Amino acid sequence: MRIAVTYANEEIFQHFGHTEQFKIYDVENGTIVASQIVDTNGSGHGALAGVLTALNADVLICGGIGGGAQMALAAAGIKLYGGVSGNADAAVAAFVEGKLEYNPDVRCNHHDHHHGENHTCGEHGCGGNCGNHE
Repeated sequence: MRIAVTYANEEIFQHFGHTEQFKIYDVENGTIVASQIVDTNGSGHGALAGVLTALNADVLICGGIGGGAQMALAAAGIKLYGGVSGNADAAVAAFVEGKLEYNPDVRCNHHDHHHGENHTCGEHGCGGNCGNHE
């Protein structure tokens, strides 16, 4: 199994569409056997699903994510575990143990705003609750 995590400074990056790196974990028989950090090379939003497909990811762990990206992941057969925050390594370890807490209904609702407002979920660490801020 290959797990991808939106990644920045050892933490789960909170806005899927703006992530600049994924940390990729290879898991065999319930054990993490390898990990690597992969740059997205400027890909954004829907194109990131293609990056994950090219990396052969089976699972994505992330913070906030918009509906379009969720649909692209589903179409690619990548299982989504969103609304997760904190240390990336710890989240993957919890996932492997079957103990990861995530939000199955995560949404990054700022897509209803105009991007000219200079808003990104990563600025306030919404943890998947982007629609609940002022």
